[in-house]
Amino acid sequence: MTQPIVVTGTDTEIGKTVFSAGLTLALKATYWKPIQSGIEEQTDSQIIASLTGCPTLPEAHLLQLPASPHLSAEAEGAHIGLDDLTIPAIDGPLVIEGAGGVMVPLNREELFLDAFAQWRAPVILCARTQLGTINHTLMSLLALRQARCAIVGVAFIGDAVPEVEQTICDFADVAHLGRLPRLKTLNADTLTAAFEAIDMKTITGALTQ
Repeated sequence: MTQPIVVTGTDTEIGKTVFSAGLTLALKATYWKPIQSGIEEQTDSQIIASLTGCPTLPEAHLLQLPASPHLSAEAEGAHIGLDDLTIPAIDGPLVIEGAGGVMVPLNREELFLDAFAQWRAPVILCARTQLGTINHTLMSLLALRQARCAIVGVAFIGDAVPEVEQTICDFADVAHLGRLPRLKTLNADTLTAAFEAIDMKTITGALTQ
């Protein structure tokens, strides 16, 4: 039976694909990126596959333009709907990575947040530790909560800023899942070592609830 867990972020380009790779390795999971907006050198699925050796599922939408999914789809005369984003049935855990942030539009009426709410899967929010992260993270958590998503906690990415990290978790009353530093050398070994700082007990516990 599928045990899905969603990885989303407060913004784009914050490191959630690297976090997703570490989580996929730790869970020995399958990875799925439902929507890939922008194809430059590699897709996120290709990055995950090369980093982890774990299985990946094909994207529901593979779009050329590096933009919000709704704009990328419109540029190709396509349309993304919630019906396109049904979680695939597989055996074992499934790591699902969203595109951009929580409130990224799928089309002119629906957001990725609506997909998260429909899936009813536990959600990990990845957040930068840079200036501005308190505001962005608290707003993202508020949106997830209003959509009645099950929030596992916040995983921080970047240099350690303990007071900022704790402020977010205190205000939002969410679990601090640990911090993933920016890795100078990125491979399966360095990622696995860095992921030892992540609270996998809380994450795996969310998969059994």
